[in-house]
Amino acid sequence: MKKTHILFLVAFAFLFNAHSQSSSGLKDYKDASLSVDERVEALLPLMSLEEKVAQMRIFHAGIGVRSDREGNLKLSKNVLEKLKIGIAGIKNPGDHLSAVKSAKFNNKLQKYIIEQNRWGIPALFVTESYNGVDADDATKFGRPMTSAASFNPGLVNRIWDVVGREARLRGMHMCHSPEADIIRDPRFGRMSEAFGEDTYLTTQMVKNAVLGVQGNYDGLGNGTHIGAVTKHFAGYGQVLGGSNFAAIEISPRTLIDEIYPPFEAAVIEARSLGIMASHGDLNGVASHGNPELLTGVLRDQWNFKGYVVSDANDIGRLHYFMKVAETPKDAARIALEAGVDIDLYAEDAYSYLPEMVKENPELEKYIDRSVRRVLRTKFILGLFDNPYIDISEVEKGVRSQSSLELAKESDLESIILLKNEENTLPLNKNKSIKIALLGPLVKENTKAKFESVVGDNIKFVAEKGFNLTNGDSAIPELLEKDPKSIEKLVNIAKSADVNILFLGGDKYTSKEAYFDGTLGDRTTIEPLGAQDELIEKVKALGKPVIVVLQHRRTLAINTIAKEADAILDAWDLSEFGDESTAKIIFGEVSPSGKSPVTIPRSIGQLPFHYSMKEINYKKGYLFIENGPIYPFGHGLSYTDFKYSDIKVSNSEITPNSEIEVSVTVTNTGKVKAKEVVQMYLKDVSGSVTRPDKELKAFDKIELTPGESKIVTFKITPKMLEFTGIKMEKTLEAGSYIVMMGTSSEEYLETTFKLKL
Repeated sequence: MKKTHILFLVAFAFLFNAHSQSSSGLKDYKDASLSVDERVEALLPLMSLEEKVAQMRIFHAGIGVRSDREGNLKLSKNVLEKLKIGIAGIKNPGDHLSAVKSAKFNNKLQKYIIEQNRWGIPALFVTESYNGVDADDATKFGRPMTSAASFNPGLVNRIWDVVGREARLRGMHMCHSPEADIIRDPRFGRMSEAFGEDTYLTTQMVKNAVLGVQGNYDGLGNGTHIGAVTKHFAGYGQVLGGSNFAAIEISPRTLIDEIYPPFEAAVIEARSLGIMASHGDLNGVASHGNPELLTGVLRDQWNFKGYVVSDANDIGRLHYFMKVAETPKDAARIALEAGVDIDLYAEDAYSYLPEMVKENPELEKYIDRSVRRVLRTKFILGLFDNPYIDISEVEKGVRSQSSLELAKESDLESIILLKNEENTLPLNKNKSIKIALLGPLVKENTKAKFESVVGDNIKFVAEKGFNLTNGDSAIPELLEKDPKSIEKLVNIAKSADVNILFLGGDKYTSKEAYFDGTLGDRTTIEPLGAQDELIEKVKALGKPVIVVLQHRRTLAINTIAKEADAILDAWDLSEFGDESTAKIIFGEVSPSGKSPVTIPRSIGQLPFHYSMKEINYKKGYLFIENGPIYPFGHGLSYTDFKYSDIKVSNSEITPNSEIEVSVTVTNTGKVKAKEVVQMYLKDVSGSVTRPDKELKAFDKIELTPGESKIVTFKITPKMLEFTGIKMEKTLEAGSYIVMMGTSSEEYLETTFKLKL
């Protein structure tokens, strides 16, 4: 048959199909007046099997999506081939460009994709967020663990609102963030990507992160925000040994009561558009092949309507790593039937689906199910109607002054004052002294940042002294101690009136351990290298020693806690971190952060979090002081807060009633400051062993000197529910202790009873 005849027949078939669609009463998916579901159902029947499967795959821009110097698309042969029939999405396109160039580039890329596939289906451009949008020329905020220390969900909402706006202006549509994992093992290199060890705190932070990045959901369709992909469902932070890709063993009761709630809130309350499955297994069942998890819990119980995306290459790993699938095709089938809708990165796995459907036509109903979810997301985001970015809006919307000020504000609310012997802090900026800024976490511009805050009265000298590692991003090596470097730092410290040591860990000492052999987890949690030696020698000089901790995992800071006169725990701050730290040190703002984790004395205490079962606290260990160095929720201030007059509105609560608990908090010091009032509950006895205490509410308040405020929380029956001996959510009659105070170990308490 001649080529012209073939083209004529193809065109005729296309027109006949369109005419048949119209005459048969099927709706037009391009009609914006239709509902999302109607548009999905209008488009899906038009698509070939290969086109459907293309909507179930995401590839990384690194395989050949780039621009030349003039900003023109430069697509590799591999990418050109993938885009012939459309694609679910592309990860990180334009991430190394400026915001304006990224928007222009992504507009061109989207236009090419839409014009290339016959139904004009746009692609999802996907980013991540650990310190703001994971791209150049974006506002850099502190890490999630850092912002968790603020104990301010409203602040987190505002941070992620900026993330959503800046990402959308770059041409992005989805974000493989936030992490809803509970992280209780500081060996795990990804610790700082999550919001801490506590279920309630993490739930509040994750919910507000999703609401923020999605613009309270309304920002999706109007093009101002992006969709969240909450991850890693579920239990990922509980890997055995703190080792990435290791097995996960969690009791079903712990899973329901402690691990699920942040994800449940993200789905039900914040309406997260996406969920990412966990790398790991759950008690032997691989998460990517777990229908009870991905369909039973996520969809049947929580009514999740979005899509589930695999973590990188994890569908194929059901075969070659997890060994729960005998062949690569089995791996694809298992994941598909379990409820994984999109295959991230893999060149195998879902690429086999068209061939598999020929062998087993029943699989197409699962493919249709997944494609509906992907198309639904694209319609919700308005990509069929408004796929491009208005370039004129980008420059004024990205890195705006208000966003930069928010980054500074978030730092100031998140820095934790762990120790302050004899009111070492704040320092007086009007007193003419010499201050040495010393240690491996000193940056090139640290001195300049401090000078910008303080002015000319104080003389600063700065010296890094030594690095902790060789800076290898794959497998960093610890550097040997250099006595000359220590001696140099000590000599500088001798000439100073006050010494500020910047200690902790850098980005190489705590990071993600990738599948390809890179390492990021650790078997020790003490400060590395010569840091303890440095503080001991500087302390021996008899001058005030202030430590600024910068790190991405909890550290057992025994020597630092002993030797330092004051300790500021800064975790991983924004791009303005040193400036914010200086403002705290010199008293422009009183610190108000609280530790989102328990700080242990030794790795041998693990697992060690404040909400462990009461029976875990029966015995300590030989040759070590019992308890943590600093407890969960701990954080000092430059003023003193007095708690008094705790009381409940009723001594009894029923399944159909609520009671209130209140406490009076008074600023008895001399400066205005913020305090996080924390409420914990303890079930005195239950049908199963119960946590020692659980955070159930908190409120960040600000008081002027001498001011008092009555802080009141509601206690609801929901707060008292737990998974009982029959593995069902239950309320059990009995006594409860309610604690209100400044940390998980410093509080006032009273009691009430639950009556059934």
